Amino acid sequence: MSTVAGTTDPADPASKAGEPPSKSPWGALALLSLGVAMIIVDGTVVNVALPSMIKDLDMTFADAEWVNTIYALVFAALLINFGRLADIRGRKLLFLVGIVVFVAASMFAGQSDSASQLILARFFQGIGAAIILPTTLSSVNTLFTGKSRAIAFAVWGSVIGGMAAVGPLLGGWLTTYHSWRWVFYINLPIGLMVLVLSIFFVPETKDPSARRGADPAGSVLIGAGLAALVFAMIEGQQYGWIKPTAAFSLGALTWPADAPVSIVPVAFLFSAACLTAFVLIERGRNAADKVVVLDLSLFGLKSFRWGNTTALIVSLGEFGLVFVLPLYLQNVLGFTPIKSGLYLAFIAAGAFLATPLVAKLAQKKGSRFVVMVGMVFEAVSVAGIALVVQPDTGTEIIPLLFTYGIGIGFATAQLTGASLADVPLEESGQGSGTQSTSRQIGSALGIAVLGAILAVGLGAFTKDQVSRVPGVTAEQADQISQAVRSTGGGAITELRAQPGSEAIVAAADDAFVSAMRLTVGLAAIFILFGLLAASRLPPGQLHDPPGEPQQDPAAAGSA
Repeated sequence: MSTVAGTTDPADPASKAGEPPSKSPWGALALLSLGVAMIIVDGTVVNVALPSMIKDLDMTFADAEWVNTIYALVFAALLINFGRLADIRGRKLLFLVGIVVFVAASMFAGQSDSASQLILARFFQGIGAAIILPTTLSSVNTLFTGKSRAIAFAVWGSVIGGMAAVGPLLGGWLTTYHSWRWVFYINLPIGLMVLVLSIFFVPETKDPSARRGADPAGSVLIGAGLAALVFAMIEGQQYGWIKPTAAFSLGALTWPADAPVSIVPVAFLFSAACLTAFVLIERGRNAADKVVVLDLSLFGLKSFRWGNTTALIVSLGEFGLVFVLPLYLQNVLGFTPIKSGLYLAFIAAGAFLATPLVAKLAQKKGSRFVVMVGMVFEAVSVAGIALVVQPDTGTEIIPLLFTYGIGIGFATAQLTGASLADVPLEESGQGSGTQSTSRQIGSALGIAVLGAILAVGLGAFTKDQVSRVPGVTAEQADQISQAVRSTGGGAITELRAQPGSEAIVAAADDAFVSAMRLTVGLAAIFILFGLLAASRLPPGQLHDPPGEPQQDPAAAGSA
């Protein structure tokens, strides 16, 4: 049987052979939890600060999308590989390396003076996160056994969930009263403390039974394929979906504006070719019993196949929604970042409320039922947001954000267990890593897809609405619509500061709300597709593989 890069069997006693036990593993648990908490916070604070970043760095809306998607893409492409490297070289060693990379990238991000610098910093943050996450998961599995392991994962999950709730508020407070740069600088003192203390209090562990080897071709193909796909969806507005509207340059290479076809459909074709080659190569390596990035044979299991499909689709809707909401709250309603963070905190509050109810309901009705109930909550709440969103007040969406959080609490808490229910015990680590990758892919695609829809809607609706304002020429309407589209609505705040622009601002606000309704409505449709996928999960009681947490960190981060 093939081995997936980046996984280990934490439940197999052989995986602990030769590993020194820790006399006091609880201090190590605290440090490992803080390491993961940095990743979770980083994923939640950035969205609230994005409008300020767009303004200060003169970023385009496409740049803002890349700030988030590049992080998720790198995370997804490297997560499993670094996990396996940690099993071989040492989990503590890789954990420390990950902290160094993440902290250094955070400093670089805080000092960025341009969009390209910030995107590059987020690229390296994604590398650091991809190193930290699997090393902490496998370390906690190794350091604890029996009832202590259950307690350890409960503490670990509580820290992660708590930081997911605090993240939007922390990001809003730092951006409002200090600067958006501090949403990255905050990682420095935490990371340095974790780094120094981990040297003394986190024991080194390895998996002597882990197979050596790598799958560089698989890693390159899945990374390149996903990157090209996201590029095409994000940059379609800039370079033209079919015919070129602008020249594209990458280093010394240039795709001219007078080419017969845009670079965007070429990117779509390149993505399809890379992902097809990835599947073929992984199947071949799997048949030859070689190390692979993803063990595609696991997708032959109905529960695993539909569980991962559900996780990807739900993440697509969830992360896309959380990306566009702060733009609406700050650019249309004029909220401060901290007030935006308070609104987003209602999502986490709903998730916390649902958590204590999940286990009992799962025991009575089964995990599939709980997942589907959660997704019904999500779909209805998101559809409700699309219906009630207004250009003058946001209070109507508060209860819907809360019920949306309840849906997340129900769905994500059980989805991992439902997906792994039929996965053989010796491959439970591989299955868990694959689902974390699926969630990250879904989050990247969600931001790209829903961001593209919002951009298209902003351009079209703004031009239509503004052109109806008396005294505005067609040329002026086109210029205003381009400005609103390219800044993700940020130009509305600048228009609002100009005397005599009330009618234009009102038209732009209405246009943003129309684009918001379209985008959020499509997010609800994505979640409904996820509900259909969840209905294909096998019924029955939840039976997580021993040694695995019921909720992976990627799921916790979505709250």
